[in-house]
Amino acid sequence: MPPLVRDADLRPYNTFGLPARAARLATIEDAAQVAALIAGPEWTLPRLILGGGSNLVLTRDFPGLVLKVGIAGRRLAGEDADAWYVEAGAGENWHDFVRWTLAQGWPGLENLSLIPGTVGAAPVQNIGAYGLEMAERFHSLQAVSLETGAPLRLAGADCRFAYRDSVFKRELAGRVLITAVTFRLPKGWQPVTGYADVARELAARGIATPSALDVSDAVIAIRRRKLPDPARIGNAGSFFKNPVVDADLLARLDAAHPDLPRYPQPDSRFKLAAGWLIDRCGWKGRDLGPVGAYEQQALVLVNRGGATGADVERIARAIQADVFARFGVNLEPEPVFV
Repeated sequence: MPPLVRDADLRPYNTFGLPARAARLATIEDAAQVAALIAGPEWTLPRLILGGGSNLVLTRDFPGLVLKVGIAGRRLAGEDADAWYVEAGAGENWHDFVRWTLAQGWPGLENLSLIPGTVGAAPVQNIGAYGLEMAERFHSLQAVSLETGAPLRLAGADCRFAYRDSVFKRELAGRVLITAVTFRLPKGWQPVTGYADVARELAARGIATPSALDVSDAVIAIRRRKLPDPARIGNAGSFFKNPVVDADLLARLDAAHPDLPRYPQPDSRFKLAAGWLIDRCGWKGRDLGPVGAYEQQALVLVNRGGATGADVERIARAIQADVFARFGVNLEPEPVFV
């Protein structure tokens, strides 16, 4: 049984720095601890699984049991002629894990450098950035059922990955706890540099044939220029998903806004840049109470100091209303509200 902390302060466990407390908090460092908790009296309480807290908006105290995932470990689980299969514990820091794979000579995750959070949270959100989604490098994961304590193994098809989505946000939400994730990193690696910002950064560095480490360094530089460090300014990264619209709506928008960025999707729809929409509504660098849209990237909401979850909700709703009124586009938040 892991130690239980009563009336736990959750401010250190969410990157927005929002105030909230939990009735109980248990740090899970081994899958077997989950089975022990299931057999205990605390299991009747409401439960919340917590990774790095980088995709979370706490709007209230949590009257139940928070499961803080702290399972560590990194290893080469196997290899074949085409790929390395690299496993990491769900509690490992995502960026540290990415850089470690590159140091071992196993490329493939470099475009996802400096994304905050843990390895176990990566499949839940199907994190992505700069031309790559985690699902493209995913092999399988280990989990434990929160209903029976039984171990589970899920392959890619089982996870039903979509844009910033997975089965863990839907049917399996709150029903399983991810303990380890295995990634398939290709030996026939090719750099993913089609994203304009990455191409410009590499060109500025005079790199025509980048290594995986070069791509990682470029992504880190871009993110540090555009995004605030949660250790200094509370935030949850990109706050809204980039909306996907059909061709008819895009045609109407294009007539009034020919400079609107758009990215064709396999299903004949188009992904729009949420940050561009928010910026055109005048929110970039603007505050509403103690929360504002970041000066360098309108897609990021930041805690100017002393914010609560209600403050975050207020500005999020205001931005959504303005974007819909001007463009007829609904913005969906990325973080989970609790």
